[in-house]
Amino acid sequence: MSVEHPASRPGGPGMILSPGPAGRWDSERVSCPRVLREPDGRWKMWYYGRDPGFDRRIALPTGRCGLATSSDGVRWERVQGALTMGSIFEPHPDPSRFDSTHVGISDIAYRDGLYWMWYLGGDHTPLKLGPMELMGFPALAGCAISRDGRRWTRLDGPHRGALLPAGKRGEFDALMTGWPQVIRWDDGSWRMYYHSIDARQVYTLGWASSDDGLNWTKRGPIMGAGPKGRFDDRGVATRHIVRLGGRWTMFYEGCKDIGQGFTVGRQIGVAVSDDGVEWTRVDGPAPDGAVLAGAPAESGLWDHRLGCPWVVPMAEGGLRLYYIGSHERVGGGELDGVQQIGLATSDGDPLRWTRYPALSVA
Repeated sequence: MSVEHPASRPGGPGMILSPGPAGRWDSERVSCPRVLREPDGRWKMWYYGRDPGFDRRIALPTGRCGLATSSDGVRWERVQGALTMGSIFEPHPDPSRFDSTHVGISDIAYRDGLYWMWYLGGDHTPLKLGPMELMGFPALAGCAISRDGRRWTRLDGPHRGALLPAGKRGEFDALMTGWPQVIRWDDGSWRMYYHSIDARQVYTLGWASSDDGLNWTKRGPIMGAGPKGRFDDRGVATRHIVRLGGRWTMFYEGCKDIGQGFTVGRQIGVAVSDDGVEWTRVDGPAPDGAVLAGAPAESGLWDHRLGCPWVVPMAEGGLRLYYIGSHERVGGGELDGVQQIGLATSDGDPLRWTRYPALSVA
């Protein structure tokens, strides 16, 4: 399968990283930026993606993971990793493990001299979902650590390496415990936030708790579909929870019913909480409540569908929102869109964002 040059893909304001050149692990798509600013002022961005030869039966956009670095957090240079096609993290070679067919980073943190990466992965077991047969499900949560952010050691959880098992048939998380984000609470305990898709095709956010970060207890669902007509009336998917102004603020990918089954509209919204469990949606400036809306239909721009938000508070009080976008498409699956990475900025108001001026990116 041939790969089009990034310059021929839909562009426009916000876009800062496109798929890599032919022969690289990320030559088909780049997704889910997770960004840290180092003490020396340098920036690192971990992300997942895949090349055109990656197993197409894996219907998620996950595959392998890589790293890019930057002096300003805007213009990025890819790091050549030691694994397949330049990646830094890839599926485990042991077919009995939960993460043997695909992986994708979903959270990154630096503490105690180590980088901590939480990720999702799936195995080779086929899953029947109505008339479809999917590979790579259930997608489960895992953890790995690194001293340099490039070479990673997995921490084996109790469920074939995973930290959390999928739910039982009929439970909201039977399909996956996907896209984990982990927060270390002030009392030393750990909380994990993850999402799944239930039998009604609603994207639902759940959480789990732990005393040691490896053995987890599920606590149940905490946020599902918003009111009909809102940008999140089919639920809540990827998210980034940060502490802003003394409260927990969740930037999340809202899923909207567009009458195409599992294919939903995706935009970014905000919810707030005092305890991290009870959440209140906050309306943004878009008519349907989003804080960052997708590019208009038929605009030809790159980010008609949005997701995977990651927010970096800046020292001067501003905020940066890294996200993914994909162009408009009619029907089709997740792999029919070209995912790219974008940036929006705010003066500190979590509800108002401006896409970064258009760049010439490689």
